[in-house]
Formats: sequence, C-alpha cells, structure tokens
Amino acid sequence: MALLQAYWHRKIIEPIIALLKQGITYRKIALGIALGVSLGIFPVLGTSTILCVLAAVIFRLNMLTIQLANYLVYPLQLLLLIPFFRAGELLLSDARVTVTLNTVVDRFKADWLEALNLLWETLMHAAVVWLLISPILTLLIYLLLKPALRRLYIRFSPATRE
Repeated sequence: MALLQAYWHRKIIEPIIALLKQGITYRKIALGIALGVSLGIFPVLGTSTILCVLAAVIFRLNMLTIQLANYLVYPLQLLLLIPFFRAGELLLSDARVTVTLNTVVDRFKADWLEALNLLWETLMHAAVVWLLISPILTLLIYLLLKPALRRLYIRFSPATRE
C-alpha cells in the first residue's frame, strides 16, 4: 500500500503541484483532468490522444494535464469497450447484432466489406452512447476535483506566497 501511495504522489500529485507552482489555475487543471478522463474513454481506439490535443488547444489547457489523465484511464477505455458496444446496440439498433471476436473474424472471412460495415456501425453506436454520457461525466469529475485542487492551489501557488 505504501508503494502505491508513493507512486500516486510521485506520478500524480507532484506534477499537479508543479503545474500550480507555474501559475496554472486549479480550474484549468481540473478541466484538463476531467476532459482527459472523458476523452480517454472514447470507445474508438487510437483516437483519444488526438481528441485530447484538440481539446487542449481549443480550451487552452496544459497538454501534460490532459494527456496524463488520458493515459491513466487507458485500461478503463479497454474495459468499457464492450459495455459501450452493448449500450449502443440497445439504444440504436433495430435488431441486436452481437459483436464478438469470433463474429468479426467469421464475417471478415466471409465478406470483409460486411465486416467493416458491422464494425463501423458498432463503433458509431458506441460513440453516440459516449456522447450522451461524456458531458455529465466531465462535469462530475470537474466539480469533484475543483475543491481539492483549490486547496492545493492555496497551499502551493506562487501568487499566494506574495
């Protein structure tokens, strides 16, 4: 347990404190983390890093903050793929098409265009589900992080030492 706490402090808390010491506001850090987590679980593999770069540029966020959150939730992205696929199937499909590895392999063997179509539809349905939950998730994470980061800001910000 002590090893995990030391890792957490070294890899998460210390970089956040360093950002606060550089003058980045706790609100920007909270928003960067919230967006990094939300974009990091986007159910289309290989797109979250690009989405985080775009969000960082658009909202003028620290790239380290948003990408750190994105990379930390990568295992969660993998764990949530099937639930996103299933939720998309339930929400948007007329007939439930169960996507499994065997189904995809069999479809690629039979007709690769049909297999690509199946994957495309499944990914788009999962993305719709993500679009529905991500604003709420982002807001919740932001609201939960803001008070803790504000306390760190008061403690470590260079502006509070003057």
